[in-house]
Parts: sequence; structure tokens; C-alpha cells
Amino acid sequence: MGEGNEQEPMTVSEAEQPITAVAASDNGWLSGSEDSMVRQYIKHKAELTGHVWDASGVAIRSLAVDSDSKRVAIASENFDVKVIDLEDIKIIKQLKGHVGSVRRVTWHPSSPILTTSGADGKIIVWNMSNEEPQMETTIEGLIPAIGDTMSPDYAHDCSAVWHTSGQHFYVASRTHEIVTISRSDWSRSTSFSDKDLSGPITALAVSVNGEYLACASRSKVHVWSIQSRRLIASHPATPGATITHLAFSPKDNLLAWTDTEGGFSRWHRPISETYPDPVRRSVATTGAATVTARLKSNLFDDIAEAANLNNRLHDDDHAGPEPGYGDVDDDWIIDDLGGGFQDNLESTRKTDGLVKEMVSITKAQPPFQPGCTPIENRKRYLAYNMLGVIEVTDQDTHQIINVEFFDRSARKSYHFNDNFKYDLGYLGERGAVFACPPENDHPAQVLYKPYGTWTNQGEWTYVLNRPGTTVLGVAAGGTRPSSSLRHSNDPDLQGWGNVVVATSEGDLTFLSGTGRERRILALGGDFVSMVAGPEWVFVVHRAGATTIDGSQNLSFSIINFEDFSVKQRDVLPLPKGHTLKWIGLTDQGAPAMYDSAGYIHILTKFRIPHHASWARVMDTNLLERRQGKDESYWPVGITESNFMCLILKGRQEHPTFPRPLIQELPLRIPFRLNEPKEELIERELLLVQISLDSLDEELTTDDILKREHAMDREFIILIQAACKADNVPRAIELTKLLHNVSSFDSALKIADFYHLVGLREKIAILKADREENEDRLVAARDKRRRWLKPDPPLREVQAALNNYSSKADLLGDVRPPPVIERPRLARVTTPVVETTRYSSVAPSSMASLMDDPSFTDDVQEIQATTSGDGKRKRTEVEDLEVNNLPTPPSKQKVNPFARKPGQEARNPFARKADVNGKTIQKSESFFEKVDAAESEAGTHPKRSFAKPSTKDKGVVRQTTLFGMGLPKPKEKLKPKKSVAEAAVDETQSLQVADIMMVDSPSLVEDPEIQETRETQESLVLNLVETQPAGESPGLEETQLVDE
Repeated sequence: MGEGNEQEPMTVSEAEQPITAVAASDNGWLSGSEDSMVRQYIKHKAELTGHVWDASGVAIRSLAVDSDSKRVAIASENFDVKVIDLEDIKIIKQLKGHVGSVRRVTWHPSSPILTTSGADGKIIVWNMSNEEPQMETTIEGLIPAIGDTMSPDYAHDCSAVWHTSGQHFYVASRTHEIVTISRSDWSRSTSFSDKDLSGPITALAVSVNGEYLACASRSKVHVWSIQSRRLIASHPATPGATITHLAFSPKDNLLAWTDTEGGFSRWHRPISETYPDPVRRSVATTGAATVTARLKSNLFDDIAEAANLNNRLHDDDHAGPEPGYGDVDDDWIIDDLGGGFQDNLESTRKTDGLVKEMVSITKAQPPFQPGCTPIENRKRYLAYNMLGVIEVTDQDTHQIINVEFFDRSARKSYHFNDNFKYDLGYLGERGAVFACPPENDHPAQVLYKPYGTWTNQGEWTYVLNRPGTTVLGVAAGGTRPSSSLRHSNDPDLQGWGNVVVATSEGDLTFLSGTGRERRILALGGDFVSMVAGPEWVFVVHRAGATTIDGSQNLSFSIINFEDFSVKQRDVLPLPKGHTLKWIGLTDQGAPAMYDSAGYIHILTKFRIPHHASWARVMDTNLLERRQGKDESYWPVGITESNFMCLILKGRQEHPTFPRPLIQELPLRIPFRLNEPKEELIERELLLVQISLDSLDEELTTDDILKREHAMDREFIILIQAACKADNVPRAIELTKLLHNVSSFDSALKIADFYHLVGLREKIAILKADREENEDRLVAARDKRRRWLKPDPPLREVQAALNNYSSKADLLGDVRPPPVIERPRLARVTTPVVETTRYSSVAPSSMASLMDDPSFTDDVQEIQATTSGDGKRKRTEVEDLEVNNLPTPPSKQKVNPFARKPGQEARNPFARKADVNGKTIQKSESFFEKVDAAESEAGTHPKRSFAKPSTKDKGVVRQTTLFGMGLPKPKEKLKPKKSVAEAAVDETQSLQVADIMMVDSPSLVEDPEIQETRETQESLVLNLVETQPAGESPGLEETQLVDE
């Protein structure tokens, strides 16, 4: 064949039907076609040398020549495979094992091992080293089973593509992944996958040095690094054509392929200069993709292994290059980790004393627009949410954008021609926004089309003039319209909402609904995605780099449209090793997210600053409909109790055309206990709490009340089940969750029915507590007020300037501390006279007493003579003259000892006549005897206040406020009264004694009162002296009155 760009390639025309397979050997090349013939040609020429095989009317599907160029394997629509010796075509071996036609055959690069891939979904490995072929293993369920030969999927490459080392091969699985099968145990070891790579794999090829793996998918060619299993390059192919064969050049940095449209394409320099050359063999690619390291037994094994490695490398340096590959390129770093830097994190596994050591680097998730799909068959979705869809049809020179709404009564669908190739779109409540990338001299721009203004007067564009600036995401927010937006004369005055644009310059640009620039906020990280609500925008970004353990390290922020304040900021609950698939809003306006692990989360308390938390409301892996099915879900929206999505079959990544129907999947909180009723109640509590948080000054709504009544009925059912199971603590716990007071009556009836008296009492207490306390709805509103109350601005605290300077040196200040007034701890200098109801009797007398200097001196003398134990000794204050004090009015009390009318006058304290003839002797005053004894001894003995037990003990005396006896007047005592006279004055004495004990505020008494008291004491003393011990009822009563 001719070489060079200007040479016309040679052609062969012996085949009567399309050619389906070609293969090359050292001596020539072969072709197979649908006319059942396998033809052989001379090397580098189009000259036919003969026919190798005739399949007798069935089409030839695949040809493969072994590494020695001696045998060719032929796959056809027959169920068996023919292996023919090229030197003697009469030597034929037949391989039977498939139950359908055989689609592909491949040879091991150095060993006599043949792999066959059939339409029955099996890969069979044959050992061709012996005379009779032996089946080594059969791998089932890896490739798709396709029985229809006319199906487009039948032409896809399902062959086992061997690595140049021969230790494993690659195959495109039915799950649209590239799987690595190890030769040691014929099991799956690793896989190649990327979010940018979607759809079925139609062709595979390995570079001649084993460094790179090429694949074709959806009219696009991708190149992987086998060492890191990362996608390093991509190239578009013929749009709409399916690539069926790929091949690397054995001499140059070149990749070629053919497609179903009959095209032959070449990609020059698919491997950039920053990567190793795809032709020259390296040390790192002579082995497997992963290094197997033996477990170390001691500390010095590292040194020994390093020495052995140096010896092996030294031997390799002296060894000559392999034939046909040239020298090893020294301009790049050899990856001696052997399969490190992998996207998917794999844990360390131990087998047979060996451990596979791998290093991972997590690839950062690129920005995405919710509801957007890649282009397929010249169609794509720019937006797909609960409002409607934005469909795009590519017409080469322009696009046709069709906007359709699900509720056509509120908004009118429309379409328009797009000459700017918009690739981003968003459907908001007030309008639709579009964005296009920069192309040539045309910069990136944003187009906003408000609803209801289908003429050009309402739409506007926003151009990003800086060269190279691209739009990463767009969002449009606004309040829900109160009426239809089908007409331009909409009476709603809420405006056209707000528009947010995320750019490649690391900022968020806020625009009004009329195109006015409002604010440019720095994002502080890599933008990922965003969605807009009525009053804020929910932004997902990456503050730093991804982590080595597989975490995307994503965060979110909620930014208000009104004042651009950040209401919430936290980490996104994304599992390690997974990516974010979708973000959106529920019908209650709460942010929601869906990840590749199948979890759905809703953000609660999002309206309250710094109180938000993510609640997991669904795990799609636990759905009953998914059991035994291979399907996934494309989120559209979330209602109160349903997950709105599109069902994707198999490994389908996104919806296609025609537009599928939206499915409703019921939300189920993934509780680990199988309690459906409790899960329903907790889910309802979550939704009601979100509704309550959205209220402002309202206490509740009709919908919330209806939900609470329904939940109370469910609580009553659970309380009944708890009582039936004798689980009283659970019943009390559920009772506390009741919303309405009337529901407590039902709980009381249940407790009565099961004869749970203790539970009934506790429920009654809870009911009373609920009735007495503040209404729960009012308390919830007050709590919202406290949470939403803004913090007061900081104020400078003004220092006091009356004593100290505002800039005083605290460490250098040696002045005494300021005096602190403590009135209760001050020393008493003058007595405090309290005002009673008798103070108005003699105000002038009390004033003169307080002003008398002699009275003040006497009080000070009393304080000076006070003992340390708190008791006071008698002083001369008893001789103080207080004759000028009038007698306070007596209390009108009933004398219990007064003589009743008609009763003869007799002494109630008199005793019967003594049989011994003793008479009662009148004694002297007790106090006079005590005074005489004290004057003789010259001391003042301590008074005893104990109850006298004998006649020698003194009678209990009344004391004053200072604990001392009443003062003795200096004037001469009047004649003492007899016993009879004392009985007559009994009533007056008791009244005076009562007044002195309770109400008198003064420290002294009137002489007449004292005389009456002493007369009574003399009478009592005589009775005590004459009455025997043990018979003193009268004395006890008298003492009680005196005390």
C-alpha cells in the first residue's frame, strides 16, 4: 500500500458483500465478509493468494491470527469456531461451547490461549497448546446477550482485548464499564469508569506498549491511562455514527478507527507530550497493572527489597531493548507504584500472604446543571423539573429550543431558533434563563425570557465581555405567581424574579429580573451546581481539593436575594466515593439532594439561620420495585410524600427521546426497624415541622391542623398497642407527642380499658400540664421570633468617669478599692424604733426619749457590757426613769379566769385545807429577796430561764428585747395587795402582760403596771411555796400566761 498523505490507498474488490473483519499476519493479511468467504492476500499488496475458509452461507463476524502467525480463528454466525492452520488450511480444529453465534475471537499476545465471545453472553477461554483444544473457563454475565444479528448492538465490540503483558484482558461489560479480568483466576479485578463516559462501549484497543487503553462510546473516542485508570484525552468522531473498530499505530502516536457509516478516521497525537510515549516500552508496563508486595516480617525487609530492586534495574539497564520497540524514553517519570493513582478507592486486600498496595486520587466532580443531559442523536435536555422541560434539537447551523410546561393553564409553551448554541438552561417561577459558551470572537452571554412576554420587549441578554470567561451555571428565582402568566397584562406586581450566574472567574453575579446588575459575590471555591428558590439561591461548591479517601469535599451556602446575606453554610452529606447527581427544591421550598449512592436528603430548618440539618428521607436501593432489576432513577422533583423521577433501565445514565413519563415513588425514611406506622408518623412530623418553620406571624394553617389531627389518631393507635403490650414508658412517650388536648381524653380511656391506674394518673398530669402551660403554637411562634431576631449591633461600653480614668493602668493602680456600702452589715449605733399601732399614742414622749442624752448614754453602756457569748448582764438601765411614758391602751380580750355571773367569789388558785393544820403564809416579794441577795454578794448572777422544778428555784420572769429583766423603779413600792385583791386584779394583769410581750415597742414600763405585775408574782410565789411538788396545775397556767 502507498504511504503518505498524497498517496491513494489500494483497494480490493473480490468480496461480493460487505467486509466484516480483517486480520494481519507476518506473511499477509486476511479479510472476512458477509458472503461467507475468508480470503488471504499478500503482505503490503492487494493481491489475492487464495481462500482460507468458506462458511457455507453464513456471514463471517471476526478473524484473529495468533502471535506466531500460524493459525487463524474464524467466528461466524454458526455456533462453533474454526481454527485453521495457515500453512496447511486443511488442518482445522473446531471449538464448540456456545449456544449462539460467535461475535468476536482474540488470541493471547504470547501464549496459545484463545478467547471467544458469543451472542449468548458468554466468554470462553480455550487452551490451544494441545492437539485437542481444552476449555479452561467460561465467564458468564459479563457481556450482553444479543440474539438478533440485525440489532445495532450486535456490531459492538465485545472481544477480550489482551494487555501486552498477557496477565489480564479488558472487555466492555453490559453495564457500560470496561472490566479487567485477571488471568490468574479469571476473575474481575478492576474497572474503568468515568461520569463523562456514558453509554455502551462499542470498541476497545490497547497501545503497543500497554500504557494506554482506547475506547469508543457515543460517537466519541476516549483514551485512558492504564496505570492510573484515569481518562486523559477525548476526541469527537462522526456525529451519529457507531465506531466498531479501534487500533493504535505500532510505530507512531496515532489512533485510527472505522464506523458504521463507512468512515475511516485517524487521530494524530492522541497522547500529549506530558504523558509517556504510546509506542516505546517502559519498565513499568512490563508487569501487571498492580504490584504484588510480600508482607514484611521485620524492620530490615525494606532495605533488602530496595537492594534487590536496584540489582534488577541495573540488569535491565545493561539488557538490550526488545525487538521492534526501541529504547526506553527517559524524558518522563516511570510510575513505579504499579497501578497507583486510581480514581476508585480500593481497600488493601490480603491473599496468600500478599497485599496489593494501591494509591488513589479522587477526581473532582465538574460543574453540572440540574436536569441537563448530554447531546445524543442531536437532541438533549437543557432543563427538566416540576415546571416543565427545555428540549434542544441540533440543526448543525443552529438549534431549535422548545420550552414546554406541564401546567399549560399557568404558562404558555413556546419555541425559538437559537443561533448561539445555548448549552445551559433553567426554568424558574418567573422566567427561563439560557447561557452559551464563548466561541471564536463571540463572548459568552446569558439570555433571560420572562413568562408572559413572548415578544422581544421583555427579554434581555447579559454579555461576559472578558475573553475566556465561561458560564458554569445559571438559576432563576422568584415567588410563585398568584395568577396565570399566559398573558402579558399580568396583574401580579411581584416582578420578574432574580437571576444568578456562576462564571469561571470564581464569582456569582446577581441580576434583577429586568437585567440590572446588583452584586458580584466571590464564591471562594470551585462552583459545582445551584438552584434558586423564591427568596434565596442554594449554591454547591468545593472550598478546597478532594481528599485521597474518595471524598468530593462539597459544601453548600444559602444566599438571600434581598440583602445577599448567607443564611446557611455547611458541608454537603455526600458519601465517600460518590458524586452529587441532582439538587432541587421540594414543593414546600426545602432544598433537596440526590447522590450516586441512591440517597435522598432534605434540608430542614433552612429558614432559621445556623439551624439547618440534612434529613435522609429515602434510600432508592431499598425499593421493592428494584429487587431483581437493573435500573436507576433520574430525579425531577420531590413532593410531600413522593419522589418524582424518570426510570432508567440498565446502565442508562440519563433520559433519552422520546420523553419518558414521570414516575411517582413513595418516600420512605430508611429506618432500620421495620415499623411502617412509626415511619409514617415521623415522616409526617418532619413535613409538619417544615411547614411550621415557614410561617411568619401566623400560629398555624388549616392544612397543618388537619395533619396534626391525623397524626393524633395514629398516636392513639400506637398508644393502644403499647398498653396492650404492657409497655407503659412507650405509652407515656407517645402521649407527650399528642398535639391536641382533646386527644388526651382518648388516651385516658385506653388506660381505663386496660386497667392501668398508674398510666391514667400520669396521662392526667400531662393533660393538666398541657392545659396550664402556654399554648404550644404560641410558644412555637415565640421561638421562631427569637431565632429570627437579628443580633443587636456592637456598641462601645462607656467606662465610669466619676472615680477612675477610662484609660487607667490596672496593674499600676495602688489606690484602695472604692467603698462599697452594705447597710445590713453596718454597726448599730442607735436603737431603731419601729412604728406600731401604738406609736400615735405618745409621739412627743418617744421623741423626747430618743433625744435625751442620758438615754443614749445608757444604751451605749449596755452595748459596752455585752458579753462575748451574746448574752447581756444587768446594768443600771433598770433604774431608768420612764414615768413620763403613758400606758398604752389595753386589748379587749376575754379573761378566761374571770368570775361568771352568779358564781361565788373564790380564789381559783386556792388549795384545800391541809390535814396537818398548816396554813398558807404570806411571803415577801421574790424580787426583793433577789435584790437583797445580789446587793449582799455584790454580783449579778446569771438569770435562769428554765422551768423551776422545786420551790427554791426562781419564778420565770418576763424579759425585754435585750434579754434583761424589766427595770426596777426607784420610788417606793406601794403596799402589797392580798391574795384576794390579786385575784380581783387578775384580768387587768393578764392584759398588761400580753401587751408587754407582743405589742409594746419601748424598753421600760409604767410604774403602775409594774406594781400590778409584782403583786401577781407575789401571789404566784406564795402558791408555789405552799403547794406540794407534783400538784401545780395553776402554776403551769400562770407561767404560760407570763411567758
